[in-house]
Amino acid sequence: MGAVTESVDVPPLAGYTVAVTAARRAEELTALLDRRGARVVSAPAIRIVPLADDAQLVAATKEVLRAPVDLVVATTGVGFRGWLEAAEAWDLPLVDHLAGARVLARGPKARGAIRGGGLVDAWSPASESSAEVLEHLLSGAEGPLEGRRIAVQLHGDPLPDLVTGLRTAGADVLEVPVYRWVLPEDTAPLRRLVHVVASRGVDAVTFTSAPAAASTLQVAEEEGVLGGVLAGFGDGVLAFAVGVVTAGPLEAAGIRTVQPERARLGALAREVVARLPERDGVLSVGGHVLQVRGHAVVLDGRLVELAPAPMAVLRGLARRPGAVVSRPDLLAALSGGADAHAVEMAVTRLRAALGAPVVETVVKRGYRLAV
Repeated sequence: MGAVTESVDVPPLAGYTVAVTAARRAEELTALLDRRGARVVSAPAIRIVPLADDAQLVAATKEVLRAPVDLVVATTGVGFRGWLEAAEAWDLPLVDHLAGARVLARGPKARGAIRGGGLVDAWSPASESSAEVLEHLLSGAEGPLEGRRIAVQLHGDPLPDLVTGLRTAGADVLEVPVYRWVLPEDTAPLRRLVHVVASRGVDAVTFTSAPAAASTLQVAEEEGVLGGVLAGFGDGVLAFAVGVVTAGPLEAAGIRTVQPERARLGALAREVVARLPERDGVLSVGGHVLQVRGHAVVLDGRLVELAPAPMAVLRGLARRPGAVVSRPDLLAALSGGADAHAVEMAVTRLRAALGAPVVETVVKRGYRLAV
């Protein structure tokens, strides 16, 4: 029998499984989803290369120091602050060198890091977007760009539109890759996740950076399940991206993403809360109210967790409410080497778990929901 939670206040994500691919702030996002009832699967898709060990950042910083810089674009607070602190640890006079440049902040956190480092922020966009930074620079508000040295602080996510736009305008763009992201040392959880997505074993996957999204697709290809992952995201698994940049690799692969209006972790969690229950319609069945979720159902305000076989049968019936579904069709929905008797067993267990006359037998034809 299934486990029944007696409550008229079922948490919004109870019965759903959500995967978190984040590296930074993964615990915070996990806690936000867990508090709302989700079963959370952690599968880090990336790891951050420690600043002290990052030879690429040293090389980029020395290139910035090679000649005067006209403009600096700080994209994130933690990234810009980390860059200044790393340069100080390496005895590189970065702050003094940037003091003569116009320093632009993409948002308030970057602005705080600029001021905290002893520099002056010259301008920041209201939208906190790189697109508006590019628009501002191309407008001539900071003077002509031809031949000017512009340092762009990156933070894991590449900014191809910004960098390409500036170079097209004739600027000498210096990319500063702060906190580079690579595959995690232990890729087993991510490799398990791509197989689970392909088999629709999770209801949603959250992405908080473009590298994490790209790594997930890369590992899916390595595992030989990229087609299955794309199909899973196309039917049954929702892909949540914290913002437009993060969604880039997914959208390029043909995966539709759900994004919050503001690119914030809390807003992402709220979007998951809003969209997952919305995906699964509420049915009126035999005088009862039923919602079929990922690994559980809500029946008349009670959360009922079901074993995989009864859950598969109920999901098959719920796809066509009121229609008769044959035993062979339901058998196909059961995983493994199930035989015809397995359907009857699954239906018996389903009825016992629900404790309500929701599933009807249609003699010699199959079963249906009693709508």
